[in-house]
Amino acid sequence: MDVKIIYEDENVLVVDKPAGIVVFPEGQTTENTVIDYLVEKFPALNNVGEAPRYGIAHRLDKDTSGILLVAKNTESLIFLQKQFKNREVEKKYATLATGVVKENSGIIHTLIGRAKNDPRKQVAHSLEYKGKKGLREAITEYKVLERFTDPSTSLRASYTLLEVKIKTGRKHQIRCHLAYLKNPIAGDKIYGFKNSPIPEGLGRQFLHASYLKILLSDGVIKEFNSDLPKELISILKTLNTKS
Repeated sequence: MDVKIIYEDENVLVVDKPAGIVVFPEGQTTENTVIDYLVEKFPALNNVGEAPRYGIAHRLDKDTSGILLVAKNTESLIFLQKQFKNREVEKKYATLATGVVKENSGIIHTLIGRAKNDPRKQVAHSLEYKGKKGLREAITEYKVLERFTDPSTSLRASYTLLEVKIKTGRKHQIRCHLAYLKNPIAGDKIYGFKNSPIPEGLGRQFLHASYLKILLSDGVIKEFNSDLPKELISILKTLNTKS
């Protein structure tokens, strides 16, 4: 397992997670996870938090790559998780949405909860929706970085590269919110529509956690960056910039 550690001190590890690896086991997970690898390399993590998450301070989906914060002791875990809960962590993602996102920037502000007909999915509702209990507020900001067309298809499929900031940390929030906009993430097998185009060669959802800014327990504010993985850069190179 190739899990790159981009920062380490006595309290935290910052991991650059590759796509295709589960962060920690849930439900029927039988494959090796990021936390399995980290516990093997840092056995003291067995004493942090509770199994199976141990020191994992937040989650990334299996097919999402990028920055993952891991606490090396319980005090640091509590300190970090409090900031996530209080929306004090700045997180940015790079994602390729299907279709043309017309506005150059915007905010998606909805209620979000588990989909009625598919337990794997979350679904977004307007803030006025009263038809279901247990929904939680979700806020996503986005700005357009570039718009593309796909020269390899006769349909001239369009895509939009976005920088996304999440103000809340709901499960599948970005994936759910972009589907709510009718611009699901390219390659997303759960939230993509039946007719959603996929760039040739893209084998997973185009979503990467590229930036994280947080106050560490030693009182220092740290910023962490992760470049877009080579396999996603190569996908963008197959597309044409939309004028």
